[in-house]
Amino acid sequence: MKVILRENVPNLGELGTTVNVSDGYARNFLFPRKLAVSVESGNAKQIEHEMRLIRRREEKYREELNKKAGDFSKAKVTIRMRAGENDRLFGSVTTSMIAQHLNDLGYEVDRKNIVLDEPIKALGVFTVPIRLGLGVEAQVKVRVDREEEAPAEEAETPKEAKAAKKAETAEATAVAEETAASEAEAAAESAAEETE
Repeated sequence: MKVILRENVPNLGELGTTVNVSDGYARNFLFPRKLAVSVESGNAKQIEHEMRLIRRREEKYREELNKKAGDFSKAKVTIRMRAGENDRLFGSVTTSMIAQHLNDLGYEVDRKNIVLDEPIKALGVFTVPIRLGLGVEAQVKVRVDREEEAPAEEAETPKEAKAAKKAETAEATAVAEETAASEAEAAAESAAEETE
């Protein structure tokens, strides 16, 4: 039986394609799911008309995606990461990190659309493809730079920070005790003057 596909059917054909299938497959699978119509039916002309409309919409959408791909190619993503010897990263740059940076720049992209064969684990400039749909792919330049680390003299270890906080607390307590003692002395002197 010859049928016209209303949607893309895996292992059979694409939207609008006329294919020859067994009667049972057409009646039991394709027709109930509204995936195809018979060529002999009166609906065939209606389906062909719908197909033309769908193709026009697809072409407009494809043009929009191509324009969007051009915008993506202008985007420059810079990610700063800690790196060790030989410019190897501690950790790696993942698709979610790239998506987050692109979203921060105003480009809407889902991490699932970013194509990385494996995470980026070195410093440098990389070209990362992004699938936009309908076979349109954009290329984004991702630059991975070394994160600037604070000088060793300025950086405090957790123990040093704790010790500094204790010292500040002790100093504040000592000042409060001195203030209380001087107020007590002043109160005692004024009480002694009143009794005289």
